[in-house]
Amino acid sequence: MNPLVVIPARGGSKGIPRKNIKELGGKPLIYYTIKAAREVFEDDVICVSTDDKEIKEIVEETGLEVPFIRPAELATDITGTQDVLLHSIEFYEKELNYSADTVILLQPTSPFRTAKHIKEAVEIFHLGLDRVVSVKETDANPYFVLYEENEEGYLEQSKKGNFKRRQDCPPVWELNGAIYIIKVKSLINEGISGFGKVKKYVMDKISSIDIDNELDWFVAESWINIFQ
Repeated sequence: MNPLVVIPARGGSKGIPRKNIKELGGKPLIYYTIKAAREVFEDDVICVSTDDKEIKEIVEETGLEVPFIRPAELATDITGTQDVLLHSIEFYEKELNYSADTVILLQPTSPFRTAKHIKEAVEIFHLGLDRVVSVKETDANPYFVLYEENEEGYLEQSKKGNFKRRQDCPPVWELNGAIYIIKVKSLINEGISGFGKVKKYVMDKISSIDIDNELDWFVAESWINIFQ
């Protein structure tokens, strides 16, 4: 496997301004993902993709070089993650003569994802797979608590089942956004959310915390001292 680890860190953030470098537990949020990545991979295959000079400076204070400033057209509110990943892959191939066959996406909004989680997910991945994705067991089980409107406007179960208790329902897995390991060919052909030969890597709910808004930040702050 020729891996490229991509940590996307755009400067703009709607829910929490400057989220990627806001201090959590006395350290910039992105620090936790960089630390976990460096415990598994060599620095020369870890790419922080950012459009922001301040983020670049903060990352480089950790000793990790940021190889480029992401073009502005790849740092808008509507930019897809696939485009960001492909840009990094292409840069490493053209500018650094490194051809990755597997991309590992680690988003900085998952501060409780550790090196152990990454190593275990990588162990699941092998050449026969298209991707490995980290998941948690969902609380919103579609067999029990999720409903949709039918054509007449009445609610009906989103997934049919004759279960009397939530505990009896089959487990359903929710992507937690912490780890994506994707074959580059699969990324090109199917995008970030493609299927095919996909395996799950299960994480607990605390490790799965994904910071998207102020409530998520409050929860993360409540837990950070336990993990330090």
